[in-house]
Amino acid sequence: MSQTTATAPTVTRHSQYMRVFALGFSAFIFNTTEFVPVGLLTDIARDFDITAASAGWMLTIYAWIVASMSLPMMMVTSKLERKGLLMGVFGLFIISHVGSVFAWNFPSLVISRIGIAFAHAVFWSITASIAIRVAPPGKKTLALSVLATGTSLAMVLGVPLGRMIGQAFGWRITFAVIGVVAFIILLVLARLLPKLPSLFTGSMKTLPTLLRNPMLMGLYLFIFLLFTAHYTAYSYIEPFMHDVAHISPGFTTLILLAFGGAGILGSIIFSYLGEKHNTSLLYGNVVLMIVCMAALVASVTFHWSIIVDVIVWGAALMVISLCMQVKVLNINAEASDMIQSMYSGIINLGIGSGALIGAKVIQMSSVTWIGVAGVAFGVVGLGFIVFLLRRYPQLR
Repeated sequence: MSQTTATAPTVTRHSQYMRVFALGFSAFIFNTTEFVPVGLLTDIARDFDITAASAGWMLTIYAWIVASMSLPMMMVTSKLERKGLLMGVFGLFIISHVGSVFAWNFPSLVISRIGIAFAHAVFWSITASIAIRVAPPGKKTLALSVLATGTSLAMVLGVPLGRMIGQAFGWRITFAVIGVVAFIILLVLARLLPKLPSLFTGSMKTLPTLLRNPMLMGLYLFIFLLFTAHYTAYSYIEPFMHDVAHISPGFTTLILLAFGGAGILGSIIFSYLGEKHNTSLLYGNVVLMIVCMAALVASVTFHWSIIVDVIVWGAALMVISLCMQVKVLNINAEASDMIQSMYSGIINLGIGSGALIGAKVIQMSSVTWIGVAGVAFGVVGLGFIVFLLRRYPQLR
């Protein structure tokens, strides 16, 4: 995809920055709505008289739709004018949140989430290129950083804030607030963004070449295993804290805040060490993540130990994600859009699989063992990445 700055000569630099930051807020709200159910599962399950494991299906279905539709939707919408497409995506996003607010049973809630998932899939297939095009000259890296920051803040602030609203006013109000904020962002983007004709020049002809690349497929398999491991445990961290740790709702919110904030710590660590020590950093943090999941049950003895566990876990996950993003994008720079789209899809495939496996663990035993189940996939992933990097030294 070729990239140019699509701004009229009379547009001020201030307006260009405003466009970028508005897109950053968009990234924040889209990622917040994906993960906020993690902090609301117990309330949603209670409202519909189902188990937390059954409520977890809304995470699985959402993630699998994003995983399966990201690349197809990128190709289907490749010729459409970008501003109009983005407005349509926001429209679907907002209407679907209205459906979530007024869901009369669990299936109707899931249907509304499916609409949000389709909007999510299209949003992430077009937003990075839009941000680059509307950014001030020489600020393409800043534009991508703003999107990444919005994504990170969804975990740091969005999920805990969404849980706080849900605890105070009910989970439906959380979705209502997200819908209202999305509507405000829609109005801002409608005013700020210029018409943006599609500049897509790629085709599906590149896909078979990528799919035949054993290094890329191996990296994707590892990403799938690691995110399956993580979300087997993390998807049910809220009912775990309620049923196993027996801690207050307020402290559970603090734990979610600590986990999200740890992602910033992980990104700082990566910024200092990631370029020169990518592989050793990857190995070390996979081990740390496995240890944290294994120690989940033991850590509930003290409040401070739970906090330490989730902070190390959250930082490790961020480091792993950044290390792997560098490795996959180094495979083929000319196909970065398609590689990134598949990367996002694989992560969501892992999210959905982890949520499903965690639900099965809860149904077959109890929520106590979600961390142990995550460890199993983490150990398999660690063994596989060690094998892969020895088999292909150029990936190190």
